[in-house]
Amino acid sequence: MNPSPLVTGVQVENVTFSPTVKPPGSTNLHFLGGAGERGLNIQGKFILFTAIAVYLEDDAVASLAGKWKGKSAEELAESVEFFRDIVTGPFEKFMQVTMLLPLTGPQYSEKVTENCIAFWKSAGIFTDAEAKATEKFNEVFKNENFPPGASILFTQSPHGSLTISFSKDGTIPKVGNAVIENKLLSEAILESMIGKQGVSPPAKKSLAARLSKLLNEDGKTESKKEKPGKLDEKDTEGTIVEREL
Repeated sequence: MNPSPLVTGVQVENVTFSPTVKPPGSTNLHFLGGAGERGLNIQGKFILFTAIAVYLEDDAVASLAGKWKGKSAEELAESVEFFRDIVTGPFEKFMQVTMLLPLTGPQYSEKVTENCIAFWKSAGIFTDAEAKATEKFNEVFKNENFPPGASILFTQSPHGSLTISFSKDGTIPKVGNAVIENKLLSEAILESMIGKQGVSPPAKKSLAARLSKLLNEDGKTESKKEKPGKLDEKDTEGTIVEREL
């Protein structure tokens, strides 16, 4: 099954995510699985910080179909195991994190590695290899600054490598800035976005809705257009606008 003709782009706030991309560090075309924003309640006001998109290699649909075909969007959205299967699945993933507010590289990387290390230690899987991987991760971001519209890009290989790239003009570079060989770190980046404690519930909801539709297409590959989406009810984690592009 090739889902590429079936997917549409998504707009989150003022950020437009295209239906397909070819990520840095990959020779494969990826389709847009879903997208949403990340925000936090600060002193009673919900502040949006980033827009997050998750792209998947075309093989992802066939890989996920065995267990998840026939499930509704609601069933997928509520399943921790479904999102875990995306994170650990034997196919490439590409994540685009685009700034809605300015952020420095260290602000981003230190928070990410802090959360990763805390999780690994609680699970008893933190080793010297992960310590060195997080040090390299922080080093890659040390001198970076991300104004609104700039993006952090991650290409996750099922073999364990994580390609990190940066874009300041909305384009997707062909070559990454750095590659870190550590499977736990590679998976933890996506887990932090869509896992059980994922920072973007709207992205998870978008993934569940769009993948449910793809998984239930019964192998059809004819081009279809989605009707413009409606603004979801605001939940405690924020909102998402999804529409046909």
